[in-house]
Amino acid sequence: MIWPALAIGSAAGVAAWAVRAPRSSLLGPVIWQGSKEAKAIALTFDDGPSESTPALLDLLDEHQAKAAFFVIGSHVRRWPAIAREIVARGHEIANHTMTHEALYLKSRDVIRREVRHAQLEIEEVTGVRPRWFRPPFGCRWLGLAEVLREADLRMVTWSAIGSDWRLPASAIAQKLERAARPGAIFCLHDGRQLVTNPDIAATIGAVRVIIPRLGIIGFRFPTLSQIICPTSSSNASSK
Repeated sequence: MIWPALAIGSAAGVAAWAVRAPRSSLLGPVIWQGSKEAKAIALTFDDGPSESTPALLDLLDEHQAKAAFFVIGSHVRRWPAIAREIVARGHEIANHTMTHEALYLKSRDVIRREVRHAQLEIEEVTGVRPRWFRPPFGCRWLGLAEVLREADLRMVTWSAIGSDWRLPASAIAQKLERAARPGAIFCLHDGRQLVTNPDIAATIGAVRVIIPRLGIIGFRFPTLSQIICPTSSSNASSK
């Protein structure tokens, strides 16, 4: 009786790794870090745009840092001017599904609808067709890889996540500073899932700390495309 139980436990562990682990490619290709050729880090923000995003944009401008924003399609529809402002300020905009629905245990049709509707909404509002995708909660499922191929999207997770929805700014900053490496991809949030007018003070506080601290030791903060594809200056095609 022990061996079947061990086999079941092992299979469950592999399944959990496939679905949740940022580095797992068992359910399709995934990018979790960029090129190590340069001392550069990609800042990425999920769950926006929100009413709080402009304050973050101002902070990034202040430090001449760029970022990738993995936006929710329904938020783009609600705050189109903010979505356009992200692009206007030189940041990249990427797909984070239409409604932030967790994709695990979902049918391929549901996954396709979430990805495609967001893609269309983002392009219609901003004039930019995203090429990067991040699944809600970082969770993948069967069929997602095929849907992303159809949409010409590449999946990006992260090498470090700030847990900024639950930690104070100082703890977020410490966590990310410890993870600072050439080619690192940091995951933060300028929204809180579907919350209206979210409080992202901890996120902004952490970003205010880590950019200058890491800058002192030589790190730059270019676009996600420049981290992943250092020979290319752009990752989005316009209409």
